[in-house]
Amino acid sequence: MRRIWKLMTVTLVMLLAAACSKGGAENKIVIAALNFSEQEILAHALKQYIEAKTDLQVELKTGLGASAMSFAAMRNNEAQITAIRYVGTDLTGALNVQEPIRDPDEAFRMVKEGFQEQFDMTYFDPYGFENTYAFAVRRETAEKYGLKTVSDLAKVASQFNLGVDTTWLDRPADGYQAFIQTYGFEFGKVTPMDIGLVYKALADGKMDAVLAYSTDARIREFDLVILEDDKHFFPPYQGAPVARNDVLEKHPELKDLLQSLAGTISTSEMTEMNYEVDVLGREPADVARDFLIRKGLIEG
Repeated sequence: MRRIWKLMTVTLVMLLAAACSKGGAENKIVIAALNFSEQEILAHALKQYIEAKTDLQVELKTGLGASAMSFAAMRNNEAQITAIRYVGTDLTGALNVQEPIRDPDEAFRMVKEGFQEQFDMTYFDPYGFENTYAFAVRRETAEKYGLKTVSDLAKVASQFNLGVDTTWLDRPADGYQAFIQTYGFEFGKVTPMDIGLVYKALADGKMDAVLAYSTDARIREFDLVILEDDKHFFPPYQGAPVARNDVLEKHPELKDLLQSLAGTISTSEMTEMNYEVDVLGREPADVARDFLIRKGLIEG
């Protein structure tokens, strides 16, 4: 009799464990992110926001080395949401668009429709910032010459040494020669260098202007000024979350949550959050939580 009870108890435990496991799988989603601070901050923000507003459990798949890797994880259903993808990257990468699209609205329309039709995924409205190429100068330089836009550089460019990402010089569609044609001027000297070195070179006065990334923490660290790309030369790189449609059908509450993040982060706000992680050494999860509380998305 004891043996029968023991067998019944073991069987019941196994059934309960299986049921719990199944329920857990049903309520778990995976969010993918690349291996730099901006991606990790937003992955943690989505995790905390979703878990605060739903019964879903969120697992993060961070540290992916390239956009193609996170896209593959989505297509293979190893992840159901990507914390942030960039419009310009997906135009030329996932969608293989050859001609540069410089109008932000048109670029976003193309990726939104393309991801829906080709990959059965929803590209949500952008967070509000872009991580794109941008010309930067020291604040004292901007004030001395009245520089606010890239066009303003025309009056001083012949005197300037420009530090740029080595690969940018030879890019046919949005490289240096195409820039000259669009803006109608060129710099007195152009110095190719690793993108990671341009910020300090500018801050130390070794360069007069550099080509930077618009949300890089070092813009904040060295108090640099980003000039407005007033002729929209660089393709738009708005950041936005993307989700598989099957997970949105299964958990429809996710759609409103992800959409509610549209327009909540300016470029300067994203730069500041990157600064807190990359320079001040804060944890991405803590920075993400502060952002959600500040925007009134979760309670403190």
